[in-house]
Parts: sequence; structure tokens; C-alpha cells
Amino acid sequence: MEESTYDIFNRARMFMELGDPIYAAKTLEPAVEDEPESRSLLELLGRAYFHSAQLTKAERTFRRIIELDPVDHWAHIALARTLERQSRHDEAATYRRMHAVMSGGSLD
Repeated sequence: MEESTYDIFNRARMFMELGDPIYAAKTLEPAVEDEPESRSLLELLGRAYFHSAQLTKAERTFRRIIELDPVDHWAHIALARTLERQSRHDEAATYRRMHAVMSGGSLD
């Protein structure tokens, strides 16, 4: 029996909660290939990449979320933090400012 996207998401979320973001990412990758516009899958995948220090993949994932929804302030701050972890502070500042504008002024 094929696992539903909902079940895959919940299993990946469980792995995140257990502190295993690498396995969470591996669980989510096929689901994201099947549903490349699912923001909930992309968000969890981006978080898994970020927390497992797969920063290039996290960056690509957060950029995809912003492409799908340019006003998703969470994706802007997630991308900013990902860029900062790569010491790309000038580039991160742009996304941090966008987050601040969209979230009512907070730079965090």
C-alpha cells in the first residue's frame, strides 16, 4: 500500500521532533518531487536541510517557497538565516528587511 503525502509529512515531522533532520529530508524529498508546489512539504524540507547544515539545499528550497508565495515572510527570514550561516550577510540583509516589512517591523 502506498503511503499518503499526509503520512509522509507526519513521519518526516516526527523525525524532526526526534532530532533527525537528515532522515526527515530523505523522507520528504520524493514527496516534494511528486508535489513541487506544496508549501507545507517545502517548508518542512527546508527546515530539515537547514538543521542538518545542508545549506545549499535549504537555500534552494526557501527560494522556491518565495517564488511560489513572494509575501511568505517566514520564508524570507528562513532564507536570511540560511544565507547568514553561509557568511553571505549582505545578501541576507535584503531578505531580513523584507521579512521586517511583511511582519510589522521585526528583523528576527
